[in-house]
Amino acid sequence: MENNLTYLTTDGLAQKLPYSPRTIRDRLKDSVLIEGTHYVRPFGGRKIFYIWEHIERDMLRINPIPMAKGAVRDR
Repeated sequence: MENNLTYLTTDGLAQKLPYSPRTIRDRLKDSVLIEGTHYVRPFGGRKIFYIWEHIERDMLRINPIPMAKGAVRDR
């Protein structure tokens, strides 16, 4: 099985996104970036590797805007 995913450290992810490493650690991790989906901790360690393809996929996903009376509008 071939794995073509790109694993990034926090600093590496900060180079691809307009966020500082501190913002990624303090504000995005575990609120927007979810363990097991957007990042992993190999071998149960402390080191975190972000999965770029999963983050990019979810950033580009079009989410509808909820409106009054339950309607939705595409962004």
